[in-house]
Amino acid sequence: MRIALGVLLFTIPVISAAAERPVLPDIGYPLAEVKPKELRSQFNDHRRGHTHHAIDLMRRRGTPVMAVTDGVIRKLYRSRSGGISVYLFDGSEEYCFFYAHLDHYANNLHEGQEVHKGDVIAYVGSTGNAKRSSPHLHFAVSLTGPARRWSGGVAIDPYPILLASVPPPGSASPTETASSVAAAETEPR
Repeated sequence: MRIALGVLLFTIPVISAAAERPVLPDIGYPLAEVKPKELRSQFNDHRRGHTHHAIDLMRRRGTPVMAVTDGVIRKLYRSRSGGISVYLFDGSEEYCFFYAHLDHYANNLHEGQEVHKGDVIAYVGSTGNAKRSSPHLHFAVSLTGPARRWSGGVAIDPYPILLASVPPPGSASPTETASSVAAAETEPR
């Protein structure tokens, strides 16, 4: 793009966001039950002095949380703001999926563990700075960048990504198998 300012002419490179962004893997829903009506962008919402850059999905404490893609558990982390958290990298390590405010991890979950889309990795909670009376899953997506770090990547609005993963009415949910596995799994608190 060329912009004229007075007598000076500047050339500014214009690169489409799609050209810069790797192809997003086909992801599933992070919870067993799909509720399209609960999906709305919260990406630019202001929360306690910062921009949210995620989506919150309200659920009962102990609801199974699932891997949205085949990949590797890159980091298990506990922090004051996010509480009990999981960082999942997709197979290409281009994308990081962040799950926060969890109640607890699935049995034997560990860093470096390979997981598959639909595997139960944790359970909904209200740890960190979440209100104790409002258990939910805080779900975020980011590009990892060349350093392939679990933190500090480029945030991407998860709303359109999750909306695209919702199955059409009347079709089988892509997480149907995971739902039955999650229901069969008995997890001590």
